[in-house]
Amino acid sequence: MKIPTLFKEYIWLLETIYHAGKISLAEINEKWRRKEESRGANFPRTTFNRHREAILNMFGVIIECDRSDGNRYYISNKGVLKENSVTNWLFSTLSVGNILDENVGLQNRVLLESIPSGGTLLRRIIKAMRVSCKINMKYQKYSSATAKKYLAEPYCVKLFKRRWYVLTKVEREKEDGTIEKSMSVFSLDRIVDVELTQEKFVLDDNFNAEKYFAESFGIMVDTNIKPERIILRAYGMERYYLRDLPLHPSQREIAAHDEYIDFEIRIRPTSDFKAHILSRGEWLQVIAPSWLAEDIMHLHQASIDNYN
Repeated sequence: MKIPTLFKEYIWLLETIYHAGKISLAEINEKWRRKEESRGANFPRTTFNRHREAILNMFGVIIECDRSDGNRYYISNKGVLKENSVTNWLFSTLSVGNILDENVGLQNRVLLESIPSGGTLLRRIIKAMRVSCKINMKYQKYSSATAKKYLAEPYCVKLFKRRWYVLTKVEREKEDGTIEKSMSVFSLDRIVDVELTQEKFVLDDNFNAEKYFAESFGIMVDTNIKPERIILRAYGMERYYLRDLPLHPSQREIAAHDEYIDFEIRIRPTSDFKAHILSRGEWLQVIAPSWLAEDIMHLHQASIDNYN
């Protein structure tokens, strides 16, 4: 991915300030002069100020100056760069692209995971979200031979395990002829077509996409399954994998031993969560609640039976 020179400078400046915590313009200049692109020249204050404005407009990141601390610059709203934010995803993608652009000869030795773009469907859904209009959607389940039509209000989109999903409020006709609305998640790779309608909708005032999925492992939100305090015991290298990449924001370490580490999370134990536990085999064990441990044990046994 070829990145224009200005983009490179924006990314470099943002990374420099972010990792420094606080840094003066003189210190920025010192780091800048070490870069080949600088040709030994300083980073002019006028250029710095223009870049600050561009970074604000592009990423929503505010770079402020603490005059009480030697006129040092810092990011005042680091929350926009939190791990699962769009800004962080965009920034990380551009940063990797910047690194590869600076090391063209190594591009065939850097292997990335393919993530589908969502193409035209994603673009249409996001446009519908922006202008708050309902969509006509054709959706075909894996288990169905035909596509079903839905009139839906697109609330948010989410990327999970290399698939795009859209959370919608769907209108369904009941047996008595009345219209019922309910929240439903659809996978974009099973959507056959999406058309924007002229009909507007109003997003619920109390809707927050992050909070909606806060008690979920992935994209499954089943209100019939209550959130549980779950204790997982990780063995071998799985101990360190979970430390570095938590399964959920609620995860915390509660006990460490020579052979295992116990972690606690609080989520709804839906089938996608169970599938992940099963995928880790002998390295991850459910300690509590007991009903979930038994459920996982039976699922493991069913898997073994498939081989008999």
